[in-house]
Amino acid sequence: MTQEQLNVSQEVIVNSTDEETLPPMGFEIIKREFLRDKVAMAALIIMVLILVAAFISPLIFDIDEVTRVSIFDRFARPGEDGYLLGADEGGRDIFALLFLGTRNSVIIGFSVTIITAIVGIFFGVASGYYGGVIDDIMMRIIDFIMVLPQLMIIIVIVTIIGRFNAWTLIWIISLFGWAGITRLFRTATLSEASKDYVSASKTMGTRDLRIMLAGVLPNLSSLIITNLTLAFAGNIGLETGLSFLGFGLPAGTPSLGTLISYANNPDVIENKPWVWLPAVIIILVLMLCINYIGQALQRAADSRQRIG
Repeated sequence: MTQEQLNVSQEVIVNSTDEETLPPMGFEIIKREFLRDKVAMAALIIMVLILVAAFISPLIFDIDEVTRVSIFDRFARPGEDGYLLGADEGGRDIFALLFLGTRNSVIIGFSVTIITAIVGIFFGVASGYYGGVIDDIMMRIIDFIMVLPQLMIIIVIVTIIGRFNAWTLIWIISLFGWAGITRLFRTATLSEASKDYVSASKTMGTRDLRIMLAGVLPNLSSLIITNLTLAFAGNIGLETGLSFLGFGLPAGTPSLGTLISYANNPDVIENKPWVWLPAVIIILVLMLCINYIGQALQRAADSRQRIG
């Protein structure tokens, strides 16, 4: 073997060794965590199936037909007159309402989560990063918002507005949901802003916005994932609770909360469980799936931060 061939073979060995020892990054870390955790993988599959079924439901079911009242089919039992899961007190198909209601509840929960996360993380990171007067003013505003009885104020606003749609409810819920997120990320940013890499970036003349976006936020990725997961599940539960109390989506608009609201009648609870029980099961499954998926994503974020 010539010297040139020997050098080539050594380079191949070194490159292959480097590839083998290179730690997984990005999507590979997430994939590894889900493959290790079979429960999280099963939760992801179930979650995807539920969401796909919910979001293609408007293509399968005619919303006007599904929400049309049919007195003669009032509280039809499962299997009667073509109703797979029975009918509600208005003779509406529970099976179709379940898919359409899941879609509406998920859209509301996801939209509120994204809006409150963007606003809360922005103000929280800015407050913790700059500190001083900006931090004092922001914290006094947050203290005032958080001391308010938010649920009662949401109910009052919904009552006053009278006529509203899903997006109106989203903005009303988001009006107060960002305050707790701001306080959480302000505390985390205070710790990050005191570290050496932030001081070094400032010394080098790096813009504050770039430091916050490219330096501080990536180191808070685990906290972001955990907060988004819990907030998503919580916002779905909040919409469900408001609809159950009669202050959520308008009457006739399908949602998991409106289906569960039928359970406020003792006769329906005891003798007609097909009206409300499927929605309860869907919410329970969604909450468990979101929880397990969030735990896997959090572990992946922690691993990436340790590697980084």
